[in-house]
Amino acid sequence: MGTVGEKMKALGAVGGGGAPVPVVCSSVRNHRFRVSFSSSSPSPGPKTVEQVGIGALKSDYKPGVFDDLFLKLFRNKLVQEVGWDSKKAGYDGLIEVANRLMMKGTTNSDTVEAAVRILRSLFPPYLLELYKMLIAPIGGGKIAAMMVARVTVLTCQWLMGPCKVNSVDLPDGTSCSSGVYVERCKYLEESKCVGICTHTCKFPTQVCDSSKYLLVSFMSQ
Repeated sequence: MGTVGEKMKALGAVGGGGAPVPVVCSSVRNHRFRVSFSSSSPSPGPKTVEQVGIGALKSDYKPGVFDDLFLKLFRNKLVQEVGWDSKKAGYDGLIEVANRLMMKGTTNSDTVEAAVRILRSLFPPYLLELYKMLIAPIGGGKIAAMMVARVTVLTCQWLMGPCKVNSVDLPDGTSCSSGVYVERCKYLEESKCVGICTHTCKFPTQVCDSSKYLLVSFMSQ
């Protein structure tokens, strides 16, 4: 499986010769965005982060009761890792804590490793290990990827905004309904920082994901 550091290097979060890359936050204010990444990509270096168009619109997704519970759970885990909480309520406070997580890490690698710990802490003990042992091998990983895509749509719209499962074209010429299409990523829009998006969401989920087929696309209309 490799260590988090080794996976970070493969994902481009570590510089040449193993030297950590300093934390960088690129402003994305007043832009639209397209961020695509796949856990199956064999090429080293950061995946595509493309700014397109102008005037990003706010996500119009309205959280429900369960979404509020998910937000509180994620924020509590984030606060435990950071050791600080914002005075702001709801999503605005979450973004401030995410910013503090970025500032706490001295390198991008530190931030990603912290985010990975947060993501893993959201699951009951041994659940991820059992999932990798029992589910991930089925169908060469396709079943696991399809399950992850559906769980993501059901549980993460409060974070990313409206999203849906879509079909992904695979290298062997087949397709699999294991993609997640996000019209406008709320997390990216609200944080206004590509660094927060990539180092507290994009890279950590790639490190955690064991599937070869999962593809998540954040695309502006």
